[in-house]
Amino acid sequence: MKIKEFGVEIWMNAYETKCEYNLAETCVESITIEQLLEMAGKKDSILAELLPMKMTYGAIEGSDRLRRLVASLYDNQKPSNVIITHGAIGANALVHETLVEPGDHVISVGPTYQQHYSIPESYGAEVSILRLREENAFLPDLQELKGMVRSNTRLIALNNPNNPTGSLMDRALLQQIVEVARSVDAWLLCDEVYRGTDQHGNGYTTSIADLYEKGISTASMSKTYSLAGLRLGWIVAPEELIHAVSIHRDYNTISVGMLDDHFACIALENRDKILARNHALTRGNLEILDAWVASEPKVSYVKPKAGTTALLKIAVDMSSRDFCVRLLEAKGVMFTPGSALDIEGYVRIGYANSAEVLKEGLAKVSEFLKEVG
Repeated sequence: MKIKEFGVEIWMNAYETKCEYNLAETCVESITIEQLLEMAGKKDSILAELLPMKMTYGAIEGSDRLRRLVASLYDNQKPSNVIITHGAIGANALVHETLVEPGDHVISVGPTYQQHYSIPESYGAEVSILRLREENAFLPDLQELKGMVRSNTRLIALNNPNNPTGSLMDRALLQQIVEVARSVDAWLLCDEVYRGTDQHGNGYTTSIADLYEKGISTASMSKTYSLAGLRLGWIVAPEELIHAVSIHRDYNTISVGMLDDHFACIALENRDKILARNHALTRGNLEILDAWVASEPKVSYVKPKAGTTALLKIAVDMSSRDFCVRLLEAKGVMFTPGSALDIEGYVRIGYANSAEVLKEGLAKVSEFLKEVG
């Protein structure tokens, strides 16, 4: 099986350890184990929970405790609709592996996380890209989607909130997309790894799993909950799909780590505290970014509605990759070039690191823009 190089991951691997100001990071600023335990009131008692744990494989599909907690993040789901995975990256890969066969037709939005078009393409599916355009606030065009579906459309892959644009499909738009999928009996996968980061309200937008009988939600502890180091995610879907996924999962996962499962439970049991901290970061930092964009004549963007990333259009006479490499070498600031995301003409900023890093990094970008004319 041949597959395209994963553009954004290759970029991150090459430069993430070489920057001073990481404005490519997509997680809400990661928390330490100490911070998590302080939030949970377990700093002095955690060893009593951990020391008796025998390091077996643990619960194969995820502990009952964790699956109940994940189910509680949704409106209409039970633990039997949940399976725990090795991050959202593992969740997405398992869904594609389970559903997509040679000759199938798959529709993916673009730009999005590259898994959603490169993996099905590698399996021999025909993949159509539903382009998200700036003039449409990076939201799907329903008429275009209706014209793309076919009788053999097996899967439609969405990403909500969207990475890299920060666009957000509301319940009404999602329901219309559901009707398009239902018209051809297609599965509808929504990568919801940024769910919980909306700029307003409690942060949670409607999940596709709660709207459609063939809706599949994937998510993780990495972005919204600031715990990428746990490498823990999940799939929420109809029981028939969970069963089919588990057959494939037996070949590449067996189980997630018992410690990962345990700390994920602690985090989700205290998610109100994590979300309060993270909403303050994402909402405050977006105000900083918005003011900076307004002050920079060479920079424009569609203001994000959710997530941790935005696409910046920068009026300079160079490719997105050349701009990012030169900026990194000159000022130590790391963006992600649009070319790594199959959308040239933009750079992606991750604005959910610390406010200090964001402010100092943006000031360095302003210096660079003046220097390159």
